[in-house]
Formats: sequence, structure tokens, C-alpha cells
Amino acid sequence: MVRIVNRTETETTLPEGIAAVVFDDQAIRMATDRLAARIATDYRDRKVLVVGVLKGALFFTADLARALQRAGMAPDQITLDFIAVSSYGNARRSSGEVRLLKDTSESLEGRHVLIVEDIVDNGHTLHYLRAVFGGRGPASLAACALLDKPYHRCVEVPVEYVGMEAPDEFVVGYGLDYQESYRHLPYLARLHPWVYRD
Repeated sequence: MVRIVNRTETETTLPEGIAAVVFDDQAIRMATDRLAARIATDYRDRKVLVVGVLKGALFFTADLARALQRAGMAPDQITLDFIAVSSYGNARRSSGEVRLLKDTSESLEGRHVLIVEDIVDNGHTLHYLRAVFGGRGPASLAACALLDKPYHRCVEVPVEYVGMEAPDEFVVGYGLDYQESYRHLPYLARLHPWVYRD
């Protein structure tokens, strides 16, 4: 039986299908705080439009925004918006074809825009977003990803802020899913091979 120790120091059995925790909630929190400190320094005198990429970056975007305030940014310096794109469908590997499902609500023109991704893998999604957003006249454009897999790149794309390098395996939790399940987990985990149906 696989066990992890949570914040209250009690042992908890992992849910069915989860083989192992790759990054626990404390590692995620520490990476988020490190990123927020860097971003807050870089944007100290500017307002930033934080655009989370749904659905995967939902939790990370919210936690990053709160961490930015703890790192010294004023509440009126941070505006949140979201965009939804899809390149995975129900598979473990990106199709490479990015589809826009929901656009931003805010105008990007003249704004300092920070794209927030859960994971940058082959680079197709971020490359697409940089092209689309760059055409909307932002004052600046940068990207932040909790996880990065630079060794999987099909398209070279800059990622200015990276929380952690992901292992060369499929991970779920903290926004990342497999067939729309496991997103809600408070950690990043590896699934048992028998879970995969593709």
C-alpha cells in the first residue's frame, strides 16, 4: 500500500489509480512562492494581467495571484482573466492542434500580460497563445508555467518563469487531468498504468 504524509502529519492512503505522488502540496506551494517573488520583483511598478489557461492552470493561477500579493504586489496591480484551449482531448499526448474554446474577457492592448500554464510540454499551446496575444498589442508578454518538460519540445517557445521541471512521465492533479478526472487532487501524481484507456 502506498502512503503519503499530509500537512497534519497523519498517514493517508492514496486514491485508487494513483501510483505515487510526484510533487506534494508543499513542493507546489514552495515553487509558487518562488515564482511569485520573481514576478513581483519584475512587475513591481506595473499592473499585470494574469491570464490562466483553463482548465489545467485554474488552481495554479489562483494560488499564484494570492502569492503575488503576499510577495508585495498591491491588490489593484493584479487582474485575473482566463482563456480555454484544448490540444489533448482525452489522450495523454497532445495532438499538436490547438483549439480556442473560450477567449479572454479583458482587452490585452497596452497591458502587461502574463500567460499562466499548468505545464509546457511540446510547446504548441504556448506558441499559439503567444502568437494570438502578441497580435493584440500588449505592452509586454511573458509566460509562467508550474511545470516544464523542455525535453519534449516540438516548437521552441520562451517560458520566462518555470516552477519545476516535470519528470518524463504523465502526471495528474492540481489542475492536470486524465480524461477530465484527477484535476482536484492537491498534489501532482503518477497514475497506475492500468488506469489508461488510450
